[in-house]
Amino acid sequence: MSARVESPRLGSAEHGSATTIVVLVGVAVLVLRPFVDAAPSTRTALFAASYLTIGLASIAVPLERDRARMSPGLALLLGLGAVVVAASVSGSPVRLPWSAAALPLSVLAAVAEEALFRRLVYGRLERFGAAVAIVGSALLFGLVHIPAYGLAALPVDVGAGLLFGWQRWASGTWAVPAATHAFANALVVLR
Repeated sequence: MSARVESPRLGSAEHGSATTIVVLVGVAVLVLRPFVDAAPSTRTALFAASYLTIGLASIAVPLERDRARMSPGLALLLGLGAVVVAASVSGSPVRLPWSAAALPLSVLAAVAEEALFRRLVYGRLERFGAAVAIVGSALLFGLVHIPAYGLAALPVDVGAGLLFGWQRWASGTWAVPAATHAFANALVVLR
């Protein structure tokens, strides 16, 4: 007779507290980004360390396996296509100051944000249904970006969050929206 081993669930008490702490601290760090007053090299190092910490903390919390609704490759392709179409019909993106660190930092930020929003926040909200998880993680994603980009960017950020949330639901993994987000951030830096 073999014993069945249950995988840890995100909703369990011990993992729920860790998830809540990571989400609250991660959101606070992201909201406070625009208020950091430091020399450019110190600011870059601080942001890189913050994004790395948020990303690592967000993937350290165990989750149960998700079920893919379509191939991750197709979900990624559709997301990248949406980003390209949006970039071609939109006006100028928010201009970022260019430095050697801009591209790697923007990719690191995208992956860290997706680990936080599409892995942890989505995972916490998923018990209320896919629609709540998609919309809830998108709204929080948009709200976190207000201090950095202003209220005018909220519809774009919520729209991006909805795309990333749909990709998370469709592919069953947060890696697909992370790749799409990294691609979108790279387009903004390289434009």
